[in-house]
Amino acid sequence: MIKSTELIWATIATIIALTFFLQKFKGFKIIGPSILCILAGILLGNIGILPHMDGVYITIITYAIPLSLSMFMLNLDLREISKLSKEPLIAIGLAVSTVSIVAFSASFLFHESIPNLYRYTGMFIGTYTGGSANLSAVGVALNATTTEFATANAADYITGMPILILFFLLPSLVLKSKVAHKILPYSLSPEELHSNEDGEIFGPKHWSVTDLSMLFAIALILMSFSGWVASFASQEMASAVKILTITTASIILGQFKSIQKIKGNTEVGIYISAFFLVVIGLTVDLGTVFTSVPLIALFCAIIIFGSAIIYVTLCRIAKIKREYVIIAFVAAISDGSTAAIISASNKWKSLIQISILLGTIGGLVGNYAGIAIATLVKQLTIGG
Repeated sequence: MIKSTELIWATIATIIALTFFLQKFKGFKIIGPSILCILAGILLGNIGILPHMDGVYITIITYAIPLSLSMFMLNLDLREISKLSKEPLIAIGLAVSTVSIVAFSASFLFHESIPNLYRYTGMFIGTYTGGSANLSAVGVALNATTTEFATANAADYITGMPILILFFLLPSLVLKSKVAHKILPYSLSPEELHSNEDGEIFGPKHWSVTDLSMLFAIALILMSFSGWVASFASQEMASAVKILTITTASIILGQFKSIQKIKGNTEVGIYISAFFLVVIGLTVDLGTVFTSVPLIALFCAIIIFGSAIIYVTLCRIAKIKREYVIIAFVAAISDGSTAAIISASNKWKSLIQISILLGTIGGLVGNYAGIAIATLVKQLTIGG
């Protein structure tokens, strides 16, 4: 087993480098770097290459999520949101609302059989409104343990991997199905789906060390500021206050043009969050985690499928066009990048940037919704 601090850092960094390198290949691109990071961590932790817990992991857990969250939220331009037509905004609003309502309702079915279910409720609202980064941020805010993080991620992937495959099949199934056309009869025209942009999503990016230094300076300042704000809260609420302060302050800063000119925030944020995901995988002890995963995976399935049924029904009533229905739900349940890939693969060029923006909106709202609803569930089920 590797015990050297330097070698543990080197091994984690190598895992992350390999997972991003594998994104060049189609099959690994569908799985995504987040899942690969966690699976690699689980493998190395359970075959004895790396320990289940180490001081390095504590450092990563402490710093990775606040730093990456700040960088993600700097990417949210409220002016761009105001330019969107009402239909995609209504669609992402319905997606976030239905996930939140179903998760809140389902929590009362499981709270007696799953300890600290309010944490899982918050984390799943986070991940199913904006992606795995939200699961991590909400979990940190709710003081989730490493075991709870690992269990939540395991349950999410048991349920989520078949759903992810379905997402990539969904457009062709919906477009070819007469039944689907009756359920969702409204559609964008070929002209509306066309765009003059090249549609490249993960192409070469151009940014400098100046951008990198600015991003870290802003993120670390916001992290320090959020810690100061959290010092006025109770010990129980300090983590939630810190995460919400970082989220809010980052969004405010992100509206200034000088901040918007800084490049690389999404890429650097993803890279930093990858360290956290590897650590979550490393802390998984398969012998103990899978005893509780099946029940929590059932909780996940109820949230996903329950919210999907209600979401489609509400979109039909609101006469939302089916392309918006698909990309908004994928952006919520998975993330904006996945929705953008689906848009690109179906030649919906005009929806690629909208997909990414909808994922960002979901990520923003998911932080607030996940923490707020988890706190409410805690009050109603266990009190205090």
